[in-house]
Amino acid sequence: MIRQALRPATRIVGTPALRACVRFNATAADAGAASSAAAPVDPKIAAIVDQISTLTLLETSALVTELKTRLNISDIALPAAGAAPAAAPAAEAEAPKEEVEEKTIFSIKLESFDAKAKPKIIKEVKTLLGLSLVEAKKFVEAAPKVLKDNVAKEDADKIKATLEGLGAKVALE
Repeated sequence: MIRQALRPATRIVGTPALRACVRFNATAADAGAASSAAAPVDPKIAAIVDQISTLTLLETSALVTELKTRLNISDIALPAAGAAPAAAPAAEAEAPKEEVEEKTIFSIKLESFDAKAKPKIIKEVKTLLGLSLVEAKKFVEAAPKVLKDNVAKEDADKIKATLEGLGAKVALE
């Protein structure tokens, strides 16, 4: 369809080199026509889309904020494949939130250590943090000190168990 529309224009150009430069890409209008032919859009929705497309960036931001407050949508990003149906937020709003959220991200803090276990702890800290032996020794001797920040619960539990097995006192914060 596009090629047929452009053929008269390429005849005007005349030279074969210039005719080869014309690209035959689909335009946004062609894509919109193809999608509207496949699934008819409700006129009410089409009118809303037209109104939204005329908004400025600040107006769009205000619209998003207002929709979030009216529809009780949280700011966390949901995975696209696991998106909940539209009725799910309303069901959550009706149920009282009595459950305390379980902490999933921790900071691992080396509180203290047994003097006999110091070399083993230095080696473990060296491998955990990727430090040199001298840096790891200074780090351990400066206890209490935070080993790692923003660690998942499973990893934090593993690291804590390993260090406590060597004779260190570790706290998860």
